Amino acid sequence: MNSIYLVRHANSGWENAQVTDFERTLSAKGRKEAAEMALRLFEKGVRPDLIVSSPAGRALETAEIFAERFDYSPEYIMKKIEIYDGDVEMLAGIVRELPRERQTVIVFGHNPTISHFASWLSGKLLGQMQTCGIVRIDLGKVNWSTIKKDCGKAVWNGHPKNGQ
Repeated sequence: MNSIYLVRHANSGWENAQVTDFERTLSAKGRKEAAEMALRLFEKGVRPDLIVSSPAGRALETAEIFAERFDYSPEYIMKKIEIYDGDVEMLAGIVRELPRERQTVIVFGHNPTISHFASWLSGKLLGQMQTCGIVRIDLGKVNWSTIKKDCGKAVWNGHPKNGQ
């Protein structure tokens, strides 16, 4: 069974006005959130076959913190610019191209697109994800290449403040 974990990047820093939105990295709070949420997934037995991330600083840094927890080499994080500047259809296109043999994938992105994609894929209005929020969607026997609106089931939704 294929499962996808959609993660909104952790809290980012705004203290440097010279840094572009794309370059912005995590705040100290964000690094702590990311480590906490990575540990929660690890303790639930999650072991990603593939990590995909927006290449924007805050999303990629969040993905790297998760990768470290899972002993997943950061050099194997698949970076897709469409996650940063795309829409739901572009995100669906990325997922449709995932290797068939990968069953557990974690995707790191940005609001509002990551939240809209979670609702689109699950057929359930999930609202806006909080920073470092995670939604797990199970696809049953649906292959990556055939995903469509409402084809998955949201089975877990966690964020740093809810303790799940």
